[in-house]
Amino acid sequence: MDTITDEYMHQMLTATKNYTLVILKDGPKENTENRQKLVWEHGRRNFALRNAGLLSIVCPVSDGSEVHGISIFNADETKTREIMDEDPGVKAGIFIYDIHPTRSFPGDSLPG
Repeated sequence: MDTITDEYMHQMLTATKNYTLVILKDGPKENTENRQKLVWEHGRRNFALRNAGLLSIVCPVSDGSEVHGISIFNADETKTREIMDEDPGVKAGIFIYDIHPTRSFPGDSLPG
């Protein structure tokens, strides 16, 4: 690994940008009979949000826990809350979410 100096760290930290992290969890109606259809439409909406440049990273979680996904939005907390409140799964009560402001480096991506 490279040696990272304090100067390098300070320089790199000036390049960070604000994003919003969303943790998607079980909602009060997680077992509704239309769940599969709603989850499918939730996924369709995520693809549209990705195409619009609003949803930078989306990671479904399938480990059987109450967490169903983690996402990073290219939007502030207010806009992200507006987006999430219109999600079909959230509106139906099968999902709830937590929002956390975060920072990261523009252009970072998952390895291919």
